[in-house]
Amino acid sequence: MEEDVFCQIAKGKIPADKIWEDENYLAFLDSHPKSSGHTLVIPKKHFRWVWDLPNFGDYFEKVREVKEILEGKYHPESVEIWVSGLDVPHAHVHLIPHYSSK
Repeated sequence: MEEDVFCQIAKGKIPADKIWEDENYLAFLDSHPKSSGHTLVIPKKHFRWVWDLPNFGDYFEKVREVKEILEGKYHPESVEIWVSGLDVPHAHVHLIPHYSSK
């Protein structure tokens, strides 16, 4: 099976604007952002769906850590979490900052 784009990013074969990473997960800016700071959080190991991760709770704790990083860096009014998984066949969570329109 050919590696998907997120597997290639996780292995460093394709560059990405990394926000955060550890040994199991990676967070990077979306290449087609819905807002400033729109970030994807992926497991480095390939899983097709978020629900397939054996450490599902650990993954979402890391997603929360990345949300806090985004809040400190971008100061959004809120951060939306969006789980779809249809655009790339690799488990991922979108974190989309929202800003006041004042």
